[in-house]
Amino acid sequence: MQNFLKQLYWIFVIATLIALGISIFSINSLPLLITQGVLLFAIFIYLIASKAIPENKASPDMEERYRLETVVESLRDGIIMYDKDFTILVFNKTAENILGVSAKEVLGISFTKKLRSGVTEKFQPLLTLLFPALAPSIIRRSELGAYPQIVDISLITPPLELRVFTDRILNRENEVVGFIKIVHDRTREILLLREKSQFIAVASHQLRTPLTALKWTLENLEKEPLSEDQQEMVAHATGSVNRMMKVANDLLDVARIEEGRFGYQFQTVDILPFLEDALVQAQEIAKQYGVKLYFEKPDTPTVEVTADLQKLGMVIGNLLDNAIKYNIKNGQITLRVKRLPNESFIQIDIEDTGIGIPPDSVSRIFTKFFRAENAGKISVEGTGLGLFIAQNIIRQHGGKMWVKSQLNRGSTFSFTLPTNPALLPPKEVIFEE
Repeated sequence: MQNFLKQLYWIFVIATLIALGISIFSINSLPLLITQGVLLFAIFIYLIASKAIPENKASPDMEERYRLETVVESLRDGIIMYDKDFTILVFNKTAENILGVSAKEVLGISFTKKLRSGVTEKFQPLLTLLFPALAPSIIRRSELGAYPQIVDISLITPPLELRVFTDRILNRENEVVGFIKIVHDRTREILLLREKSQFIAVASHQLRTPLTALKWTLENLEKEPLSEDQQEMVAHATGSVNRMMKVANDLLDVARIEEGRFGYQFQTVDILPFLEDALVQAQEIAKQYGVKLYFEKPDTPTVEVTADLQKLGMVIGNLLDNAIKYNIKNGQITLRVKRLPNESFIQIDIEDTGIGIPPDSVSRIFTKFFRAENAGKISVEGTGLGLFIAQNIIRQHGGKMWVKSQLNRGSTFSFTLPTNPALLPPKEVIFEE
């Protein structure tokens, strides 16, 4: 049994190091979560193995235990383990560097008692991690009360952006005996993201200025007496300028979303007249493509939601535009609204009879700059930013967006909106891909 446990936890240690190697080259959260999950298993097996192997065992067992402790100490994420009384049991080097306190200062100390007696400024960051409700800004990345818990915590003093992964430590009777936190310092990542967004915002502004001047010039040229060829040239140039301005505007919107400053003005509205108006506006282009539009309303005469209609209009406009452009001749689009039973949400579906999305592209359809291969063959235009923007807008409304599609048979883009204003995010949140 002892040998099996030793082999098992070393397998997890090796897997952890491999996952760490992957995460070093990516700021995406998936490699980090893989690393964290594997690490939790490794430490869990280590705890069981430690119980199974007596302290007075021969030196090879002690050497293996020392090696595992060395691995924990060398991890680039902070590791904090504590019991139900919030007494610190494990505090590795990275945790020391992130939080600015040494292991000697916190090991064996109950921070529940320290909280009652008063905490000096030095221990405030650690206290905030142990009791996230004290954080000036917190974003939950997992369901409340579910384990493992993942939260993003922002600290002002010192300025830190941390992603904290928390799980329980259970004994053989499946009782909670403590907790483990894995702390990933995202301060530099967030800084780089903000700098990238600032660059995109500046570049977009710089592009819009000459494009606006070109558009003004072309609009004045259209008023002049021109030959048929000249009119065609001006019309072509005007279309190109309009497309470039849309690209600049989309890039600017993405930069604002990534910085958490897209700006929302929520109000309680009846969503049905708003959707009817969106269909009326899309009717003209739908006729050009030979596509019919249908509206399936719910049984109730009104459906109230709390929304930013300007931002929501961007979502509906983008989904309808895509459904029309990538449809077939004499195709149809159905916009459907329904209340979700026993939930404070409505669901809006936009179903088309178009070209569909290849199965290997569905999982990437909401990522920045991505366009499915079959869509690119139909229309070379497009930035691949519209669905990314739309999904972020819906998330900021407290809903979620997804797609179901069958190649050459059509797609259904769906999203939910809460009917209870309390379900809106308390502040503008930076959502990741």
